[in-house]
Amino acid sequence: MQAISNFLSELNIPAMLLILGGIQMGIIKAATSTIGGGLADQWLEVIEPDNMGDTTVMTKGVFVRKNDKRGSNRKGTQDVLTDGSVIHVYPNMMMILVDGGKIIDYTAEEGYYTVKNDSAPSAFNGSLKDAISETFDRFKFGGVTPQKQQVFYINLQEIKGIKFGTSSPINYFDNFYNAELFLRAHGNYSIKITDPLLFFSNAIPRNKSQVDINDINEQYLAEFLSALQSVINKMSADGERISYVPSKSLELSKYMGQALDDEWRELRGMEIVSVAVASISYTDDSTKLINMRNQGAMLSDASIREGYVQGSMARGMEAAGNNEGGAMNGFMGVGMGMNTSGNYFAQASQTNQQQMQEKQNQQNAQGATDTWTCPQCGTENSGKFCSNCGTPKPTNEKPKLEMKCSECSEIVDLSNGIPKFCPHCGKPFQGIPL
Repeated sequence: MQAISNFLSELNIPAMLLILGGIQMGIIKAATSTIGGGLADQWLEVIEPDNMGDTTVMTKGVFVRKNDKRGSNRKGTQDVLTDGSVIHVYPNMMMILVDGGKIIDYTAEEGYYTVKNDSAPSAFNGSLKDAISETFDRFKFGGVTPQKQQVFYINLQEIKGIKFGTSSPINYFDNFYNAELFLRAHGNYSIKITDPLLFFSNAIPRNKSQVDINDINEQYLAEFLSALQSVINKMSADGERISYVPSKSLELSKYMGQALDDEWRELRGMEIVSVAVASISYTDDSTKLINMRNQGAMLSDASIREGYVQGSMARGMEAAGNNEGGAMNGFMGVGMGMNTSGNYFAQASQTNQQQMQEKQNQQNAQGATDTWTCPQCGTENSGKFCSNCGTPKPTNEKPKLEMKCSECSEIVDLSNGIPKFCPHCGKPFQGIPL
C-alpha cells in the first residue's frame, strides 16, 4: 500500500484522492487499473482489415498477431490507437479512421500509414507528461477511455452475385403477340461503392464489426425490383420482344442504371454495374396465350393448314380402326361423319390447295421476272450483267430515234415517224444526224 502511495506521490496525484476506508480501496483500484492500462496503450500496434469476402462491404480493422507475446500488447485498451501505430491499407479498399463516431481521416491509396493522435500519445517518444495527462482523463471516466478510436475498411471492388427474383408476376405488353403478358424473372446483379464515406454514413449499421451486402440487402432489393418493373415497362415501350429480354443484359444494365444510379449514388454512394437475367418464366395463362398465338401464326400458312387437315382425317380413320365395336362399325361411323363434315374438309382442303398454287405461281412469276437471257451468248442470268460474257442486262425501253433540225438545231423525236415540219421552229423539217 505504501508503495502505491509513493508511486502516486511521484506522479503528483493530489492527496485528496486518498480518502477513507472502502472508498480509498475503490479509488485506488480504479487509479491502479487506469495507470496500468494507460501505460500499456503506449505500445505500438499494427492494424489490418479483418477477413473480407467477395460480398463483404465493410469490415473493422484488427490488431495483427493478437495472441503473440512478441508482437502484441495484451494490456492495451480496445479501440485506442496509440501515436505511431501502423495501419495497413490493401488495394481496392478505403480505410476510414473514426474517433468517437466522427470520421477524422481516410485514404483509398494502398500502403502503410502511421497514426498521429494527440489523444493517446506514445510514452516511448519522451512525452511522459502527456501520457500521464491522458491517464488522469481515464481516471475521471472511471478507467474508461473517453475516446473510441476505430479503423474501418470499405470494399471498393465490384460486389457481384447479388441475387434477385420477382415474388409476383410482372406485366409486359408484347407488340409481337399484341397482348399483355405476365412473367417472372430471376438473376444476379452487381454494385460498386463509388462514395465510400457516404456509404459508410448512410448504409452501414452502427456497432457492426463486419457487414455483408446480404445483411443490408432487404431494402435495396425492394427498390431494385421496383425499378425492374419500370425497366421492363420501358423495354416494352421500346418494342423489345419478351423472349429477347434474357439476352439484353447490356441494355438491361443501362436501363437499371438510369432508374437507380442517381438515387443510390446521392443517398448511399453506390451504383449498379451489371444486371444478368438468368431466366424468364411466364404465368400459365400467358403460356397458353403464347402457344395459341404461335399455333395461329403457323396455321396462316396454307401448306401447314393442309397438313393439319390431312392429319386430322388420318387420325380419325386410325381411331375408327381401333374401335372396340369393330372396324366396320368404326368405318361406318367415319362414313357418317364424313357425310356430315366431308364438305367442310373438302372445302378447306380445296382452299388450302388454291392458296398453295397461287403462292407457287407468284414465286414462279417472280423467278421468271428476275431472270433474263443474254443476247450475246444465250446464258440465263439473274443479275445486272451476264455471268458468262459480262454483257449488261438489256433494258425494256426501246431506244429513241432522234435527229437535229437543220434550221433551229433542236433535237426532234422520230419514234412516231418523220414530221413534215419542225415542232420547234415550224419550218420544213430536214434532219441532221446527231
